Amino acid sequence: MTTRRCSRLATIGLMALACGAAPADAQQVSAQALAQANNPLADLNAVNLQDYYVPSFTSSPTSKANTLNVRGVVVTGRQVIRATLPIIANGTAAGLGDLNVFDAFLLTRSGARTQFGLGPLLVIPTNTSAPLGAGSSWQLGAAAVLVHPLSGGSLLGGLLTWQTDVVGGDNRVDTNLGTAQFFATFPIGSGWYVRSSPLAVLDFQNDRYLVPFGLGIGKVFPVGGAVANVFLEPQVTAFYHGTGNPTLQLFSGFNLQFGK
Repeated sequence: MTTRRCSRLATIGLMALACGAAPADAQQVSAQALAQANNPLADLNAVNLQDYYVPSFTSSPTSKANTLNVRGVVVTGRQVIRATLPIIANGTAAGLGDLNVFDAFLLTRSGARTQFGLGPLLVIPTNTSAPLGAGSSWQLGAAAVLVHPLSGGSLLGGLLTWQTDVVGGDNRVDTNLGTAQFFATFPIGSGWYVRSSPLAVLDFQNDRYLVPFGLGIGKVFPVGGAVANVFLEPQVTAFYHGTGNPTLQLFSGFNLQFGK
């Protein structure tokens, strides 16, 4: 799978969903459903396809890369379990990355307006080649999620993660990595909303840091008994340090939520 083909497939699929997948009589969604569609702590199971396309890098303007994150979310009791498997294509390799799983325990009371979840994170070395992951390194860490709904279906929140290697074989890669994703969504009518969800990457091991800024648009609509969410969000690099950072990313996705 080449970078160009992977990006083309993701873009075509998202355009089709955004422009023609929702029936004309099923465009309206409630403010609560719109907020839940963007809430990582929603009391709903989900399947997500989220794509990051990088057309150029700070140290190599002609290089390109694409990462398609295939994600499943299972809610059981007060636990939100999220597993993400990246499919990566760049200039040197293409294949699977490392499987990332975290289990967030809801620590706030049921029905609380502000929700907070905290739990362990596990990274399993499923990469098909060393450039696509951390070699044979198994990693442990933690994840914390904070979500605060606003009136009218708007949403504010953040997701923090940290991970480090704990065991591995001969090609083990030392890791000490944190991420910080702050997200905001604001409805603009008929299921459409404006969004911002930049993901800051803090690679303490390699002294590499990335802080982007994103602004995009999304659409939430019902599909049978489920709720679909499609979006496109360009993200420009506001600050970076070190090599291998993108100058621009196109973040797009298709999320599907359904009852437990």
